[in-house]
Amino acid sequence: MPRRPGASVRRVAPVRTHGLTHIALAVRDPKRSLRFYHAVLGVVPVYEQHDFVQAQTPGTRDVLVFERKPRRAGKAGGVAHFGFRLRRAGDISKAMAAIRAAGGTIRDHGEFVPGEPYVFFEDPDGYEVEIWYELPTPVDPRPIRRVSRDRRSSRTFSRPPGAA
Repeated sequence: MPRRPGASVRRVAPVRTHGLTHIALAVRDPKRSLRFYHAVLGVVPVYEQHDFVQAQTPGTRDVLVFERKPRRAGKAGGVAHFGFRLRRAGDISKAMAAIRAAGGTIRDHGEFVPGEPYVFFEDPDGYEVEIWYELPTPVDPRPIRRVSRDRRSSRTFSRPPGAA
């Protein structure tokens, strides 16, 4: 609906989320996709039905949903690729070995800039996937250190910039 000239604009704060947390893929065989992504990324099933598997990377909020839709499997539909960001640049060779061992096809690999390695590959349904390391950006969550009440252990948490 167009705004009337001179009408005030109501400012509403954006909703806070955990970021982009899942993608649903049309696949030929949800269990096969689960096996592939478990071998490459360590995802585990958290919810399963005959034609549907929801998998999550342990310790994260990343979710991959595999929906049995063979006619649509591997078709981009406007999404060129999706990616997973490594925690350590040195893990790129481990990622490439896992991709090959799981039956994926590596299409390209290298560095975007020095210190930022990447690999593009196809999964069993033909989706293009990227695994890369990116140098920290100004908007990455900052780790914070909290000490437990008994002071015998401590844990590191992530907090987005600007969070109290």
